[in-house]
Amino acid sequence: MAPHPLIEIFRAARIVPVVRTSTAARAATAVEWLRGAGITIFEITLTIPDALSVIRDLASDPSLLVGVGTVPDAAAAEASIAAGAKFLVSPWVEPTLAAPARAAGACLMMGAFTPTEVRAARAAGADVVKIFPASSAGGPGHIKALKSVFPEVVFCPTGGVDARNAGEYIKAGAAFVGIGGKLVDEAAIAAGNRGAVEAAAREALGILQA
Repeated sequence: MAPHPLIEIFRAARIVPVVRTSTAARAATAVEWLRGAGITIFEITLTIPDALSVIRDLASDPSLLVGVGTVPDAAAAEASIAAGAKFLVSPWVEPTLAAPARAAGACLMMGAFTPTEVRAARAAGADVVKIFPASSAGGPGHIKALKSVFPEVVFCPTGGVDARNAGEYIKAGAAFVGIGGKLVDEAAIAAGNRGAVEAAAREALGILQA
C-alpha cells in the first residue's frame, strides 16, 4: 500500500491538535486561537455537539487541513467526509472505515496499543497507526519498541503528549504527534485566555522545530 500523500504534510507539521470541547462554539474558538500561533491542521472529534457543522465551516477554508476524530463507524465517516473532512481518526481498529476513506481519498488513522493491534490496524487499511493512550502505554519507549518491529509503519502517539515530551516521541520514531488537552485547554478557552492557548501552541511548535 503506497503511503497516503497527506502523511508528508503531517510529518512536516509534526503536530495534529485534537480538538475535543463541550460545545461547538468553544471548538471554533480553539481553532481560531491555534491558527494565531501558526497551526493549520485540526482533528475535530465527533464527541463535540454538532461537530459536523464545525468541520463544514473549517473545511470551507482552503488554508486549513481538517479531519475528524473518534469516528465510530462507516456512517459517521461518510457524514464527516461529506462535511469536508480529509482525514479520519478512530482510537481503535474499525475495519468499516476503510471503504469510505478509500472512496474519498481520505487518510485513515486507526488506534492501537499492542503489536497485535498495530498489525490488525494495518491489515484493516490504516495509513497511520495512532498509539493511544501513548503515555500509559509506556511513552516514547513504547513507540521505540514498536518501531523496531514495524519500521515501515507511520505512528502517531496521542494521549498524554505535550510540548515537553513531544520531541522525545519524534526521536523514538513517531512521524508526528496528536496533542489534545495540553493545546486545547477548555478552561483557558472558557476564561477567554487566548494568550495561554497561543503560548502553549508556540511552545510545542518551537520544541518540535528545534
